[in-house]
Amino acid sequence: MAEASDFTATSRYMDVMNFISTLQEKSSLLRVETLCVSPEGREVPLLIIGQPGPSSPLALNHDEKAVLYIQANIHAGEVEGKEASLMLARDILLQEKPPYLDKLVILITPIFNADGNEKINPNNRRRQAGPEKGVGVRYNGQNLDLNRDGMKLESPEVQGLVKNILNTWDPFLLVDCHTTNGSYHQEPVTYIWPLNPNGDLSLIEYMREKMMPSINKNLKQKYDVLSVPYGNFMDSRDPEKGWRPSGPQPRYLTNYIGLRNRMAILNENYSYADYKTRVMGCYYFLHSVLEYCHAHKNEITELIKHADQKTIQRGLHPSEKDTIAVEYDVQPLKEKVTILGYEMEVIQKEGSRPQIRRTDKTKAYTVPYFTDFIPKRSVSFPYAYLIPTADPEIIHKLLQHGILVEKLTKPAKLEVESFRISEITGAQRLYQGHRMNSVKGEYTLEEKEFPEGTLFIPTGQLLGNVAAYLLEPESDDGLLVWNFFDRYVVPQWGRAPLSYPVHKLMKPANLVKENVRKD
Repeated sequence: MAEASDFTATSRYMDVMNFISTLQEKSSLLRVETLCVSPEGREVPLLIIGQPGPSSPLALNHDEKAVLYIQANIHAGEVEGKEASLMLARDILLQEKPPYLDKLVILITPIFNADGNEKINPNNRRRQAGPEKGVGVRYNGQNLDLNRDGMKLESPEVQGLVKNILNTWDPFLLVDCHTTNGSYHQEPVTYIWPLNPNGDLSLIEYMREKMMPSINKNLKQKYDVLSVPYGNFMDSRDPEKGWRPSGPQPRYLTNYIGLRNRMAILNENYSYADYKTRVMGCYYFLHSVLEYCHAHKNEITELIKHADQKTIQRGLHPSEKDTIAVEYDVQPLKEKVTILGYEMEVIQKEGSRPQIRRTDKTKAYTVPYFTDFIPKRSVSFPYAYLIPTADPEIIHKLLQHGILVEKLTKPAKLEVESFRISEITGAQRLYQGHRMNSVKGEYTLEEKEFPEGTLFIPTGQLLGNVAAYLLEPESDDGLLVWNFFDRYVVPQWGRAPLSYPVHKLMKPANLVKENVRKD
């Protein structure tokens, strides 16, 4: 629709579905599945591109191809990725010798937020430079921001992502396409890697030091598109103070992917560039990503294999040095980043806050890049978590993520760390439909009898980092934060909070247990 309208409009849901159907008629290398059904009843399409197209992930068991996933339109006012990913699929499939497919299987969800997309209106994102016929809205049919749903998994879209992409196809890389309307600069493409230090640091360092600089360089040299690591000036009145992206919480999907020991790229296209420039910048960025991954497929998959092995071994044999960060500091990278920006001016208005306005005079700022999130406070990393109260909602949430959950079939007496809550505070303002909790307290060692049926969640598993993040009481994005444990930590009568109903087993123990399976 972007090309057909001479870049004055973006595609509606049926435009996307018709485009995909036409591609299927022209190529046998495309298979289409349904990622999920949206809250308003729309089937969200998942494109599977391969040569030959795999009938399922099992078909890749004896194939050395690796799976890469591209996702667009998670915020339906940010439409460049939707148009660029459809163009990308077309231009791969219709070539006589399609590129990349000898080493890669490419998955694409071009319209992740289908419900938000159908609310196209010229009044949405009015400060954005086109398309003149309007864009959709940020939220989905539940009024949720899907890029804040990475841990609580309350939307069918993100549930579908985890179930039908991450737990099924296990892509080594997710590219999540957005549009930024933050600080003014000249580069039409920005990007960032996972930021949470509880993921495997070797993957973060590889993306930060090797992968993304190479993609940046190729994008400029081959396609003449400028790009810069994603962020905003920390002080628009004084840009020299530094450049910084959003935080490391895994509610943001690219950080969640990093916590799962996979690579992820947040692509933010610059909303003040004209619409065509944004779409084409995103299109060439996706090509540059594919070119790098095609050339370095073996290197990337080996890195991920080693990260998985380290995660499992840490959980099987945790030491006193093994920890999980619950608070963070951020420090600048060793190398500064150069942003091609503008000189800014401060407009003073009597009786109101000063306004910052961009001038037409360009200026390059070489500034510290505050993107290295490091642990500020950490707690011990256990062998397993024990939950005596087998709440079906808690079980369901853990299983949704793909976490291995077991239950005791015989009672056991164990020494554990228990968290005594001294204070619990719910946020005054609702966020994503929740009054998010924060707690204070301390861990104590105790010997405790655990009955038959107690949930046992080992950390010696592929998703051990995700399990720990969800179950730590002081985690900034865990199930306690998102109110899943409220009924167990706040008494119906009385004021003192109860103990957190999740206990940490620090050392391996021989227990009689069995797997908990989904109904």
